[in-house]
Amino acid sequence: MSVTAPSGFRAAGVSAGIKAGGERDVAIVINDGPSRAAAAVFTRNRVKAAPVLWSEQVVKGGRVRAVILNSGGANACTGAPGFQDTHATAERVADALDDSAGEIVVASTGLIGERLPMPELLAGVDAAVASAARDGGIDAADAIRTTDTVAKISFRRGPGYTIGGMAKGAGMLSPALATMLSVITTDAELTSEQCDRLLRAATARTFERVDADGCLSTNDTVVLMAGGASGTAPDEEEFEALLTEVCDDLARQLIADAEGASKAIAVEVVGAASEDDALTVARAIARNNLFKCAMYGEDPNWGRILGAVGTTDAAFEPDRLNVAINGVWVCRQGAVGDDRSKVDLRPRDVTVTVDLTAGSAAATVWTTDLTTEYVHENSAYSS
Repeated sequence: MSVTAPSGFRAAGVSAGIKAGGERDVAIVINDGPSRAAAAVFTRNRVKAAPVLWSEQVVKGGRVRAVILNSGGANACTGAPGFQDTHATAERVADALDDSAGEIVVASTGLIGERLPMPELLAGVDAAVASAARDGGIDAADAIRTTDTVAKISFRRGPGYTIGGMAKGAGMLSPALATMLSVITTDAELTSEQCDRLLRAATARTFERVDADGCLSTNDTVVLMAGGASGTAPDEEEFEALLTEVCDDLARQLIADAEGASKAIAVEVVGAASEDDALTVARAIARNNLFKCAMYGEDPNWGRILGAVGTTDAAFEPDRLNVAINGVWVCRQGAVGDDRSKVDLRPRDVTVTVDLTAGSAAATVWTTDLTTEYVHENSAYSS
């Protein structure tokens, strides 16, 4: 139950030979309507891959018939020829569907700086379109994996409609969508303007709060397609809540599968003067390598947390800060709190809570520890 959980969608994942090992590497998600309303959000990196540049133009029209995705190559920093490859990919999908290339979103993931093997990719496009089916969601989610160890899928059912989604991402996880590709589908009746508004609201509180290593990709893409096959026009507030649940589920799966990580860490900041302050503090902690190393060593070193808090411009008084690690308040009023030996850091899931005692706002950012395995995985080969 993934992107094909909603009615009116087909998907497939095939092996085109882009990956040397023969794994699935081309995926497609097709919207059979009756509506083609859609929206998308993309990386904020100024260096954008060719598929991002293409797809940004596509979604301006508010209509998407299909999303074609490949792993095994990012098609980023490939110049004009790379953009031509993206265009050719969209044209191939459009020809197979007897449709317009202007309604085909293209997404790629993999190594930066190399052209895609176009004969293999285009043959994969043909195979994916031919095999697309209602039960193809799992194969599609599998085909977009790079260093991911598992496929990532989610769905929710609302009153009379369904939302389904898939995502990939395991490294270079940072704000502005983490480093990821995601396709989300629904059979609810929505306009493109609603899709845009609801998607941005959901991603702002989920994907954009995943921050494993502070590295921002060139290819981040999240697409929402609304086919309308259910005939149900949802309550917007209710739909946004369910869409956020799907995005949150996928975002947590990204952190759970982060490269080399041994801890999945929720950094909760409460008592902030504003949500922006809470996010600023949470991100400062999530990106602090000394803190991340301490978590890897299972050392409840709360001084490193306070040191990270102090680098921000958030409103707080140092002698009013409180810090808890897995429920133990190891710092109270900016000084020693409960006995740190009470903190159990053996479980994979860790929660760090920082109370700024400056207001009522709060925010959570998800991160990981810094491990020798992460360093090895990102230094032993190009990624």
